[in-house]
Amino acid sequence: MQQEKQFFGHPRALGNLFHVELWERFSYYGMQAILLFYMYYAMTDGGLGMDKAIAGGIMGAYSGSIYVATLGAGWIADRVLGAERTLFYSGMVIMAGHIVLAIVPGLEGLIFGLILVALGSGGVKAPVSSMVGSLYDNDQYRHLRDSGFSLFYVSINIGAFLGPLITGLLQNKVGFHYGFGAAAVGMGFGLFQYSLGRKLLVQHQSAPNPLNPQEKKQALIGLGMGVLVLVAVIASGFITLTNFKMVLFYSVLAIACLYFARLLTDKRVDSVKKGHILAYIPLFVCICIFWALFFQNFTALMIYFESTVNRMFGSFEFPEAWQPSMQSFWVIALAGAMSALWRKLGKNAPSDPVKFALSLIFAALTFVFFIYHIQSGSPMPIWVYMIALGVLTVAELMISPISLSFATKIAPDFFKTQMIALNFLGLSIGLTLGGILFGNFYDEANPLGFYYMILGLGLGAGVIFLLISPILKKMLRDVA
Repeated sequence: MQQEKQFFGHPRALGNLFHVELWERFSYYGMQAILLFYMYYAMTDGGLGMDKAIAGGIMGAYSGSIYVATLGAGWIADRVLGAERTLFYSGMVIMAGHIVLAIVPGLEGLIFGLILVALGSGGVKAPVSSMVGSLYDNDQYRHLRDSGFSLFYVSINIGAFLGPLITGLLQNKVGFHYGFGAAAVGMGFGLFQYSLGRKLLVQHQSAPNPLNPQEKKQALIGLGMGVLVLVAVIASGFITLTNFKMVLFYSVLAIACLYFARLLTDKRVDSVKKGHILAYIPLFVCICIFWALFFQNFTALMIYFESTVNRMFGSFEFPEAWQPSMQSFWVIALAGAMSALWRKLGKNAPSDPVKFALSLIFAALTFVFFIYHIQSGSPMPIWVYMIALGVLTVAELMISPISLSFATKIAPDFFKTQMIALNFLGLSIGLTLGGILFGNFYDEANPLGFYYMILGLGLGAGVIFLLISPILKKMLRDVA
């Protein structure tokens, strides 16, 4: 019997998903690396001349919107198109968004481009994670689930490493819109490469719980009414660029509560699964807090890198847009080692609740580097900045790939993709909250108080979750 082809000891289909995620993240992080600068740089420098606080708030709301879009994508994958086709078509929407950012100038191009990128990225996130999880449902690969998600996470960060290098150089040499264009080209290449291996995922090309004719009619009516309400709300001026982050935050918080209520009251969810979901609620809160801390890497730390860090490496000055690549370098360097560590430790590895709590503590400790250098009054050398990002990356690797794996483990069979979407709602709430914290409390002239606030939030929450982790571990004893 011919041995099944594998991808580094994992199912072969993981390779196809690895590569499409790599190029999707290349385009996303390549664009995001220059987005904040595009918004607050002066018009004479090719930017839009926005206030930094407003630009940071928009970054948070935009980032949070991506993960709200995973809800719709999860529903479409489960009820209409199937995960594989949802992923493929969403990639096309992402490419269209980058093209708009590249060719349409001003605020209009920013808004319409970001809407398309947010919808498309949301359409990729839940289906691709759900399909990765499904590769480990059989006994042959079940024990490799956490390792597989960590390997998959490497693809995200290879793309995140390469994207800013290209777009940052283009921004510096020829302008922002050429950088956005490079993101579109990267997504196009990823779609072409992915299309060559779609047959490996043919089982995901149909919806596992398709709509019946009556449900299709109700869905179309609901979609039409939703679009009309959204247009009316925007036209009325109720939602603006300045308040959108608060509207989004409370809306997503309400949606998450409704999702948990639905799962806990659904008769198809047995008592064991309900126990898992109850234990997941505090872990969901932990995810929200972590991403609020981590989001400052896209705002406060990027501004610090551009304005304060000594970016000289010998005679070469690092472009400001290369900051995300520096953090992604650490993920690439450390993800394999941490994946191997969890694999080697096996049953002796920390439980998922302990990993989540430690992620908050490590994320908080990142800001000690900045507090020290602000108090010392000396510019931070680039190598110290790199070490700080390394600490933040250890925190990220303790929660981000693990939370994806965890969500696929506790998901009811009828709710697989939507459970991934619910997990991503934690990112949406956290990233949006991070934008709110930055917009309301960050003072560029004196950022020390802001860094102390983030430090206290992370350490305090981390200790609390560490104390309750034995209770959560007991509730999750058969999965965590």
